[in-house]
Amino acid sequence: MNEIWKYDGVGQADLLKRGELSPRELLEATIRRIERIEPQIHALTATRFEQALQSVDDQVPEGRLGGVPFLVKDLISYPGMPLTFGSRLFRMNQTDEVSPFTARIQEANLRMLGKTTTSEFGLLGSTESLLSGVSRNPWNAARSATGSSGGSAAAVAAGMVPLAHANDGGGSIRIPASACGLFGFKPSNGRIVPTSFYTNDFSDLVVDHVVTRSVRDSAAFLDLFEKKEKGYPPVGFIESPVQSSSDHSVTHLGNPKVRPLRIGYYSRTLLGADVPAEIEDILLKTVRLCEELGHDVRPIAPPAVDGRGLSDAFFTAAGAAMDGVARFMEGIVGPIGVESMLEPFTLSLIEWYRSLSIEARSLPAELFQRTSLLMQRYAPECDIFLSPVTGIPTPEIGFLAPTLGREELIRRTEVFAGFTPVHNIAGMPAMSVPLFQLPDGMPCGSHFAARRGEEALLLGLAYQLEQAAPWHGRLIANMERM
Repeated sequence: MNEIWKYDGVGQADLLKRGELSPRELLEATIRRIERIEPQIHALTATRFEQALQSVDDQVPEGRLGGVPFLVKDLISYPGMPLTFGSRLFRMNQTDEVSPFTARIQEANLRMLGKTTTSEFGLLGSTESLLSGVSRNPWNAARSATGSSGGSAAAVAAGMVPLAHANDGGGSIRIPASACGLFGFKPSNGRIVPTSFYTNDFSDLVVDHVVTRSVRDSAAFLDLFEKKEKGYPPVGFIESPVQSSSDHSVTHLGNPKVRPLRIGYYSRTLLGADVPAEIEDILLKTVRLCEELGHDVRPIAPPAVDGRGLSDAFFTAAGAAMDGVARFMEGIVGPIGVESMLEPFTLSLIEWYRSLSIEARSLPAELFQRTSLLMQRYAPECDIFLSPVTGIPTPEIGFLAPTLGREELIRRTEVFAGFTPVHNIAGMPAMSVPLFQLPDGMPCGSHFAARRGEEALLLGLAYQLEQAAPWHGRLIANMERM
């Protein structure tokens, strides 16, 4: 079984259950691949290989993903591991906190192997930090893995693990998935068990889930990590009959039962900008594919939101969160210590936030609430909303470097992440689906969103798209180059 890295997570777990592979064999093979690939892409901040090897035995772990190797983004805690938040300010930090999310990792019998890279505090859309350096895109080492879940996306796209934790406060699951040719699913806000007991306007935008190579891995993870006791009615495991074929891809045995959907599409960003022709072409190919699948696809106007106001509100909320971190750490290492260890963009964001009036600081909560209500009423004739994932193709490394000036970084972020943040603000489930490639061979996802609580609708469509335009073969071919 020298090619077990080609299987998705459910496929690897099935191999264990059938006795075709032992838990130790899977673990050792995964570690060997990680050690070979990691120097090429730099996706990890810390590993726990020895602990994993010491704890593994011959007993097959229970669960749909039992025994599957797993990585966690270094923005959340895992007992006994560093928690740096991608920042030099927390480079020595370690925590033993067990959050509800961490507890679910253990209950699901996922085999935790390490932490993945992130931008500092997850603020920027490229995984380039002064603490950990640059995480590279497995499709092109000169391109960004984007972010802030770039480490997780790079690791999965390189075949280190079949799925990895990611979180999304403005696109950080969906954008790296698009850049790295993966399936990236953001559930409704509040759907997944929490990763922390702390909350604010900025963290309320964030949803935790995974980046995966297959739809079924994402669906299986959602079933394992959704809240069962309150909130939305449980989704459960949305599945389509599948089997692993000889080339390890996911082959569907029957069409998922997806009713004809009313899909509205648009291509202008939240700030009213047009996308380049190659991005527009991906969108129109997706429109044609959905039409061929029997869906009613129609052009619609983009959401009539205050794009400029939302951008200001988003960075105001981020500034408030960073101001809180800085004030807390100033009591431990002093103001000079904080200033010397935070990245230039983070420092500038804090300084800008502190210059705002009390009235300006109250902007996010009010505007986010208005936008959420507007999105609930948006295009009532549609079930699904289709758009590009990003406003431009995946940029080269350095385009969103944290050493650039604050105003320039925000301007570039607005150009790049021009579609995804509104779904965090509105709490809507959304996904990036890797249906097509750009002329230069780079992946480019198609973005689908639905109303709050409609995860099952999106996943059913995702299975259908995966069957109609499979992407697993492209991923495997790229992994084999590494």
